Amino acid sequence: MPIDITALDHLVINVTDVRQSAQWYHRILGMEIKVFDPGHGKTPRTSLIFGAQKINLRPLSVDKAEWFTADHEAAGSDDLCFLTSASPEQVVAHLAANNVAIEEGPIVKQGARGALRSVYCRDPDGSLIEISSYESPDA
Repeated sequence: MPIDITALDHLVINVTDVRQSAQWYHRILGMEIKVFDPGHGKTPRTSLIFGAQKINLRPLSVDKAEWFTADHEAAGSDDLCFLTSASPEQVVAHLAANNVAIEEGPIVKQGARGALRSVYCRDPDGSLIEISSYESPDA
């Protein structure tokens, strides 16, 4: 019998420039930047906090002896979907005001709980960022 997974706590994305990426996610997606100490004499790490989740930013230049990493890390290889209470029109206006190119949208997509209205853009490394809201407030 499989174990019961209840939520995603955090994920790690590989980036070429931690500061640039942190500032982009803060400015464009409103995430809080936190620097934390992993202990054991290791280099401080940078996280992005939003809701009850966080994203850790791992530089590609990381010392593999110090950081526990994936086998095939690459910056710009992520596809991430974030939920917002903003309308797709508000998302489009915000991205335009911040000179962030829209790749696609607004467009209807399928989310974990039903139909999403999504707008796509890219982060500084080229990862695909989907900013979405559920069509029905009950979803």
